[in-house]
Amino acid sequence: MIAPHVRPDPQPAVDIVPMRRRHLRGVMRIETLVCPRPWSTGLFLAEIGSRPDRHYVVARSGGAVIGYAGLMEAAGEGHVTTIAVAPDWQRRKIGTRLLLALAGWAGEHRCSALTLEVRMGNAGAQALYRRFGFVPAGVRRNYYVETKEDALVMWAHDIDAPGYVRRLETIAAGLATSPALGDRP
Repeated sequence: MIAPHVRPDPQPAVDIVPMRRRHLRGVMRIETLVCPRPWSTGLFLAEIGSRPDRHYVVARSGGAVIGYAGLMEAAGEGHVTTIAVAPDWQRRKIGTRLLLALAGWAGEHRCSALTLEVRMGNAGAQALYRRFGFVPAGVRRNYYVETKEDALVMWAHDIDAPGYVRRLETIAAGLATSPALGDRP
C-alpha cells in the first residue's frame, strides 16, 4: 500500500529561542547553504558571547535549527546583522517570526530605528522588510564582495512609537490566522 503524499504544514510549530553554542552546528549548516561567503563559527561565538548589545535567535522546529537572525544595538539604533532560513523552510513565515523577535527586542531596549543591508536582487527579502516598515535609504556598491552585488540599505524609523508597535502586533496576529504567504528569507 502506498502512503498518501503529505504536504508540509505551512504553519509549522516553530519556537524562537536565544541562540546558544549548542545551536551553532545547525546555524552553520544553514549558513553554508545560503551564504556565498559564510560567517565562521568563531564569529557567531563572538556575537553570542555575553554581549548585552547583541541579540541572536534561532528558529527551531522539532528540535532542528531552521533559521536564525541577529541584531546589534548601538546609540539607540538596531542593526540587523544576519537573517537566514534553511532553503526547505523558506516561504513559510520563518523569516517573519525571526524579524518579529528582533524588532521586539529592539523595542524593549529602547531603540528608535532599525537598519539593515539586503542584496539588491533579493526581492523576497525586501518585500518582507517593507512589511516591517523598512524603506530604502541608499545603496552600498559592491557590498557583497564575493558576488560584487550591491546592497540596498533600508531603515525603519520610529519603532518606539505606538504605530510601529501596532504594526508588529498586526504582523504577529497574521501568523496565526493566514496561510504562508511566501515571506523570505
